[in-house]
Amino acid sequence: MASDEGHRTERRSTIRDVARAAGVSIATVSRVVNGRPDVAPATREAVLKAVREERFTTNRSARSLSGGRTLQVAVTLPVVESEYFSLILAGTAEALYEHDMDIVLAPTLHLRDRATILLDRLAHGATDGAVLITSERTNEELKALGRNGYPFVVIDPAEPLDEGVPSVSASNALGGYAATEHLLSLGHRRIGAITGVPEWLSSKERLNGYTAALASAGVLPEPALVVESDWAVEGGERAAATLLDAPEPPTAIFAFNDHMAIGVLRAAKARGLRVPDDLSVVGFDDIEQAANVTPALTTVRQPLAEMGRMAVSLLVRLLQEQRLEATNLQLQTRLVVRDSTAIPVARALA
Repeated sequence: MASDEGHRTERRSTIRDVARAAGVSIATVSRVVNGRPDVAPATREAVLKAVREERFTTNRSARSLSGGRTLQVAVTLPVVESEYFSLILAGTAEALYEHDMDIVLAPTLHLRDRATILLDRLAHGATDGAVLITSERTNEELKALGRNGYPFVVIDPAEPLDEGVPSVSASNALGGYAATEHLLSLGHRRIGAITGVPEWLSSKERLNGYTAALASAGVLPEPALVVESDWAVEGGERAAATLLDAPEPPTAIFAFNDHMAIGVLRAAKARGLRVPDDLSVVGFDDIEQAANVTPALTTVRQPLAEMGRMAVSLLVRLLQEQRLEATNLQLQTRLVVRDSTAIPVARALA
């Protein structure tokens, strides 16, 4: 018991801890701690009991800001239904609840004009600031937004941002390096790469990690082994077909996200190839499907929810007019080894 108490004092309880202890949603906990009436008495009592047991205190920093605030934050993202974006959104929403702020959700549907109109509307009094997930706005447009006094933080920017434009992303280059190095360590030398949208910063950085790992192992990159795609399962399947139907197909493929890696699994199955015996496959992101496909997918885990929480932390500091020590934050990725990678058959038999 003493060790449990010691651990609890080291870490501040979160609204998620309270929700889990009370068996309710984060939104319900938020309504209770903010004194809203639309909660059943029994539920309210259970939440307040969990608040006491978890020693949870609400963070009122957002409420203590200067007057005239809406206490609403715009969150733009291309689509809601994608697991990648929804995991980032979940972390963002949780952090905003803890700061007693509400979300104004604005899906852009990957439409640049729509993104511009939505954000311009939200930046003029409707919201206090914004979290922009994979923003379609250019670097210059974002800098202009900042000069107009509207606080925002970009998550997973689509293009390189200048210093001073606040952003949170994953260490894509290091993740690409780790994925490729893993395949090299197993003995693979013909390693195909299926990139995402080539103009996106994350795709470029993962490709940089891939080529750097090959260079470190003394393996010359082959342009024919790199195929561009579009982040989708079907796109990954088409790109894998190009690689696997080549005269000298690769023994391993690194797909730059899990959806495309699942497409690779489909293409391999259609050709009677066994994964990982005949072909090793690595993805990127570690979405829920990665662990549930057969074989379970080796992948690079991005801290997606943590990216959302970190973005909110930066935004609150901007709203409080605090100085940011660093504006372009990269969170660490981690290789998760599962069943889709193995030593190539030729080496295993040698």
